[in-house]
Amino acid sequence: MSSVRLFHYSDIENVYDEPVRAGRLAGLLRGCRDDRTILVGTGDTTAPGVLSLVTEGRQSLDFFSRVRPEVSTFGNHDFDHGLDATRAIVRDSPQRWVSANVYHEGARFAAVEGVTPTTVVDRGGARVGFVGVTTPRTPSINPMAADLDLEDPVAAVERGLSSLRERGVDYTVVCSHLGTGDDDLARRTDADVILGGHVHSDRIDRVCGTLLTRPGAGAGTVIEVELGATPRARRRSITHADPDARLVDSLRERMRKAGLTETVARVEEPIRRTEIEAFGGESRIGNWVADAYRTETGADVALQNAGGIRGGPPLSGEVSVADCVSVLPFDERVAVAEVSGEELLALLAEGYCPDIGFGDPEWWHAHVSGLEMVWDPVRERPKRVTVGDEPLSERETYTLATTDYLFHTDHEFPTLTAEHRESRGKLQYDVLADHAREYGIDPEVEGRLVGI
Repeated sequence: MSSVRLFHYSDIENVYDEPVRAGRLAGLLRGCRDDRTILVGTGDTTAPGVLSLVTEGRQSLDFFSRVRPEVSTFGNHDFDHGLDATRAIVRDSPQRWVSANVYHEGARFAAVEGVTPTTVVDRGGARVGFVGVTTPRTPSINPMAADLDLEDPVAAVERGLSSLRERGVDYTVVCSHLGTGDDDLARRTDADVILGGHVHSDRIDRVCGTLLTRPGAGAGTVIEVELGATPRARRRSITHADPDARLVDSLRERMRKAGLTETVARVEEPIRRTEIEAFGGESRIGNWVADAYRTETGADVALQNAGGIRGGPPLSGEVSVADCVSVLPFDERVAVAEVSGEELLALLAEGYCPDIGFGDPEWWHAHVSGLEMVWDPVRERPKRVTVGDEPLSERETYTLATTDYLFHTDHEFPTLTAEHRESRGKLQYDVLADHAREYGIDPEVEGRLVGI
């Protein structure tokens, strides 16, 4: 039997907002093409991002048409622009979309447009079977997916693998957007390979004999999997790949037409926005976002969920509207809530949440403005909190500015509910752009979060 190579990408999200980087990804994938390769995407390949907001995810079709992947599955963000927009992308893209556990109104989502629970690709003298699953938390973490029903992924995968074996496949591959759920899936099913996504760190590992891979976010890495008696994997960096010129040109033209090039401020000291800045505690990018919310609303304190701040190149030199949108590329508004001091303490405690499902246990999930907190790492709760110049009072009422998203979900900061919300304001990225125009962009780390 000839060997087959899978090239696995996932969570490329806002890479389209960097046309050359997207071009390098496409260039690498196109350059790997031969008669024994299969290109596979495992979710969040259409959204979020600046161009994604403008085009309702259809900028991804520029990439799909150049790369022509064989198989894709859905990530939670692939529903960011509504179910009809997702269906349209499925209909117009060249690959087969596999989804075994996503349903809408009692039927498999987008079956009419061609979505199937499994598919088989004949390549290199072998038959490779694929089944796709998406995190069941999708309806709670994406308001636009609230009407979806997601079946238990283990049951869906077991059923899919059984169907594939009946079709005589040589290898079984799960396209997964479960994040940390891949380990449980490997223990409870017997797929040869699980190609993962959702968690934004890369991975090559084995669990109960199953090869698990994850390329991380931002299209920096593609995972090459060599199928065989014992599947093997290696990382492939896009750094030295020649950009696909046609994709670069088409994405640049979309940016130009969208009017996203206005400069709103200059940054002298580059502001990093990697995973460390998002989830490692206090950071300049987190402080900037939270300060913008509090200044815009006049609230006592502000809170931004770390997962809402998207990674990308540092903000440096001239910062454009597009750069502001790329930090928070969601159609969510800044809202103001009233919370008690006791509830505010609970929200801060929820910033440390090892069971949130898409991160490492040591990640911190909150950025704040208007308060300072000393954390007790042993008891895993705030030790001391100051709001303004005064110690927090559990009996006091405080106004809190935050993203409206947190009122829709019980996945993050579940203490905050729709009943707390008092008002909605501007879109998040408009608040950032306005704040940059008026005050510039020069945030500092000030000791707001100590002990994280």
